[in-house]
Amino acid sequence: MKNPGLWLLLGVCVGLASPPAQADTPIAATAKPIPATASSALDPQQMAARIDQLIAQKYAAEGVQPAPLADDAEFLRRLYLDLAGRIPRVVEVRDFLDEAAPDKRHRAIERLLEDPDHSHQYIHHFTNVWRALLVPQSNNQQVQLLVPGFEAWLRQRVRANTPYDVLVRELLTGSVGFAMRNPGQLANQREPSPLAFYQANDLKPENLAASTTRLFLGVKLECAQCHDHPRDQWTRKQFWEYAAFFSGIRANMNGDFITSVTENPESRSLKIPGTERVVMARFLDGTEPRWQADTRARPTLADWITDARNPYFARAGANRLWGHFFGIGLIEPVDEASDENPPSHPELLEELARQFVAHHFDIKYLIRAITNSQTYQRSSAATDRRSEDARLFARMAVKGLSPEQFFDSLAEAIGFHEDSRPTPRLDGQPVNTPRAMFLAKFSNQENRTEWQTSILQALALMNGRFIDDATSIERSKTLAAVVDAPFLSTEQRIETLYLATLSRKPRAEELKRLVKYVTSGGPKGNQADALADVFWALLNSGEFILNH
Repeated sequence: MKNPGLWLLLGVCVGLASPPAQADTPIAATAKPIPATASSALDPQQMAARIDQLIAQKYAAEGVQPAPLADDAEFLRRLYLDLAGRIPRVVEVRDFLDEAAPDKRHRAIERLLEDPDHSHQYIHHFTNVWRALLVPQSNNQQVQLLVPGFEAWLRQRVRANTPYDVLVRELLTGSVGFAMRNPGQLANQREPSPLAFYQANDLKPENLAASTTRLFLGVKLECAQCHDHPRDQWTRKQFWEYAAFFSGIRANMNGDFITSVTENPESRSLKIPGTERVVMARFLDGTEPRWQADTRARPTLADWITDARNPYFARAGANRLWGHFFGIGLIEPVDEASDENPPSHPELLEELARQFVAHHFDIKYLIRAITNSQTYQRSSAATDRRSEDARLFARMAVKGLSPEQFFDSLAEAIGFHEDSRPTPRLDGQPVNTPRAMFLAKFSNQENRTEWQTSILQALALMNGRFIDDATSIERSKTLAAVVDAPFLSTEQRIETLYLATLSRKPRAEELKRLVKYVTSGGPKGNQADALADVFWALLNSGEFILNH
């Protein structure tokens, strides 16, 4: 381990946020359909202004002074982490800081979303985001072997900017039938397929019911699986009526291995476990489908879930995207909408959902509206005690990085690149590459503002061989380039390391301390080793391991 005292020398840290306070505003007519027409549609810039207007109303009501806008360096790093899943490169930071155009933040957003040289990073990152949400890390061997095909399926849809309702409908109606003799056949199933989603839910109606309502309706229905929900409106009967839409799926097992899956697509009834009661498939709003002789169950459910008039779907989708960018939803947790857990800003959630519908569930529309807003672009620095309430959005919450964000940012900083994505092993264990082993070590966080995973990641950095190699003068591409560049002064070398890791230039007091440290050669009396110490400390700083 490098000299831990360097943290004090660097002085780079991020303050912890206080726990979010509970909102006291009643929920705004959750069960009402969302009225939206083309004539009511706002363009992304207009919607960004509307976001700021509605958020500012809460500032005034609560007597809160919002944080100022983030400076260009803080904004760019945040934007790259949220849209590209990694920190920006040194040249990208320098170019952005040097650019004088007044609309350069808007142009940076468009570049990451649409420019062919940059948008592949958005596609890669949001494939990771949706995969982590829909198929969380699992020890199930078959799930692991199906993930590459699922990621390929997602990547196609992210690349095409498939509307959210279409994506969800295709997932809910995707083919689940297969037959195979051994895991080796699964390892070759790399064709795009949503099958991993069903496998991750054990192909059981009750698991699929709980998962789909939580993910796509923002309703935590599983509490009603065994008894009526103790704090909400849902009954056990409603749970199993909803689960009956998946009743036609049948998995045949050989021990823990699923050998085949068949489906009766017209099945629409299910026996409640532990009883003799059989229930018919029914939507959560209490209405019964108009069944015909050949009506298929899952497509019928998909039609209802993704209908623009569904009172839950658009709100849940908009709230989940808001939560991605702010680390906390307008309803938090994002999958527990209820009268007892109202949105912090009911009018804003309604407007986001209304515009989502008006723009035909265009995911990039909401991304543009959110990231162009001043609310998103505020500094993470707290102005007073009240501004630390994350649900006021008076400042940007400090967020832990996902494992993918963390490793890809680290790889960018040190100049490490894997040649290609490895093929999964037939025994379902992670492949032996630095990225695969790192992702296997850390699971995604439920609450990104609590940072537990990032703290564990930091410990792995401090004590891991990978980071030792990355900060070795002999084996680090970034460090070797900085040390060996004859045209750079000590100040410029330190500045380059800051840009490579923290995406900003060092402050005057930091530069003064570090120039003195490097010039003296540090504990070993060697300037190259002292630069390696600085690089190690920057990579292990709170400012590097968090999104702020």
